[in-house]
Amino acid sequence: MRTQPRIVVVGSFMMDLMSRTPRLPVPGETVMGGPFQMGPGGKGSNQAVAAARLGADVSMVVSLGRDYFGDVAYNNLVQEGVDVGCVKRVDNVSTGAALIMVDEKKGENMIVVAPGSNNELGPEDVDRAKGLILGSHCMLVQLEIPLSTVEYAIGLAHDNNVGVILNPAPGRPLPDELFQKVDVLTPNESEASAITGQPVVDVNTAGRAARELLARGCRNVVITLGAAGALAANGDGVHLVSGFNVKTVDTTGAGDAFNGALAVALAEGQSLLDAVRFANAAGALCVTKVGTAPAMPSRREVQELLAR
Repeated sequence: MRTQPRIVVVGSFMMDLMSRTPRLPVPGETVMGGPFQMGPGGKGSNQAVAAARLGADVSMVVSLGRDYFGDVAYNNLVQEGVDVGCVKRVDNVSTGAALIMVDEKKGENMIVVAPGSNNELGPEDVDRAKGLILGSHCMLVQLEIPLSTVEYAIGLAHDNNVGVILNPAPGRPLPDELFQKVDVLTPNESEASAITGQPVVDVNTAGRAARELLARGCRNVVITLGAAGALAANGDGVHLVSGFNVKTVDTTGAGDAFNGALAVALAEGQSLLDAVRFANAAGALCVTKVGTAPAMPSRREVQELLAR
């Protein structure tokens, strides 16, 4: 019988404001698009929802404003079965928002993030969640909250033998001492490039980046490669785990589906390669739907795709 994994997500919420467009505009250009859609998003919240839909017991550590967007965020987490005991509400700061444009032909996107209340999530909030973190199989964290909070949370989990999955998004250079406390690092190609300072554009360059990140101290590195799948690397070698052939509608949120699913699979005790395949399936299913949190797949959908 599968043990229900316990996962804590320390991260962000963004209200997604999205419109589809015939093509992405260039600077100074206005492109007529539509329709407009608004819904819950943000890397942390998306990953929490993804993990919950896949059967995990999920808690969220997040900062929300006392505004309409914050109410939507809170109610969405409750509706998705995510524990909200460590959700923080702050006054006089707007809840985070993301402005998203999606190319309706290619499915590609451009995103501008206004972090708002996410910047108010501090180490003291992590301390309040210490009991949850120490009682979890793993902690999942991203970079849409202050780096000082990320570093503190990772240090707390690492020092107490709780597995740490760091999704380094948005990509930026990071200190080596942080990598040494990370069990699984999950950048995409652009994030791996931002961290290493080297171009990552294909499987070969991703392999070089993965080896460099292992050398910096990460135990496992998983670089997502879009439709090609993901490259998994650790002391046993570097392996390409192929993706799934699906019709792409909207790539927004695919990385979050991947990370939420990876956390669930690893917390269940799956091997790294099996967990990456499970996560590839979740990411593939996400791109077949419009939106972010609403597009996160169910356990049944993932199992059906894996069976095919």
